[in-house]
Amino acid sequence: MRTIFDRYQPDAVMHLAAESHVDRSIDGPAQFIETNIKGTFNLLELVREIDAGRSTDALKTRFHHVSTDEVYGSLGADGYFLEESRYQPNSPYSASKAASDHLVRAWGETFGLNIVVSNCSNNYGPYQYPEKLIPVVIHRALNGDAIPVYGRGENIRDWLFVDDHAQALERVMRSGESGRTYNIGGDSEKTNLEVVEEICRILDDLKPRPRGSHRDLIEFVTDRPGHDFRYAIDASRVKAELGWTAQENFSSGIRKTIQWYLDNAHWVEAVGGSASAARRQGLRGAR
Repeated sequence: MRTIFDRYQPDAVMHLAAESHVDRSIDGPAQFIETNIKGTFNLLELVREIDAGRSTDALKTRFHHVSTDEVYGSLGADGYFLEESRYQPNSPYSASKAASDHLVRAWGETFGLNIVVSNCSNNYGPYQYPEKLIPVVIHRALNGDAIPVYGRGENIRDWLFVDDHAQALERVMRSGESGRTYNIGGDSEKTNLEVVEEICRILDDLKPRPRGSHRDLIEFVTDRPGHDFRYAIDASRVKAELGWTAQENFSSGIRKTIQWYLDNAHWVEAVGGSASAARRQGLRGAR
């Protein structure tokens, strides 16, 4: 990374690199600490080195740290995460992201780095790695395999289409106020069971089974430990200050996503989709 930074002298760094799968963080937290915390520290130090060679503060490198709403913990039936919400991570993954958020803020306060942080809700769309919920459901449904749903599928997430998130990230990078945090959400709260049933309904339309519905494959399984009940983001700040709004609702975004996976099965297989979708993770902490 130092070689790259020395060669290109970037005036902006968007840090999206992370270990991001909650279940794998339960099975093997050490990799999440190494990548998400130490990796963020390494990048911050490289930016600090570049800034030390700048002639004026106006030329400081913008450092945009991309994070998650999971750092805030779990909501009840009401309320929304705000930028000022208390951090209360409940998984090794969210704890590692919370720690990296704090590092970024501290380097901004202590060393004067030009930082911004964004915390987003659950992303979905093309090219999502097959271990994630939506690709798993699509892959298993198409193969006629059981579709696992944690608990009773009542946990709630806010869903954000990847193109909408990318547009928001560019706004935050270019125009976000230094030292500020921006929450980015899709205004699309769904229970996990609603997500699975919507995928099955669309697949019944686009790729029907010989007999019955894809919903017949749903199987409720033991919940993962520390499973947060609900995430929901208040994205008022990024809308008001930076003029961003999501262009896709969940119904339109999930149909586009499913169609992409139907058209790109070769990509799923090339990145190990079959193995990822078949393997249950996150049980080591179960009691």
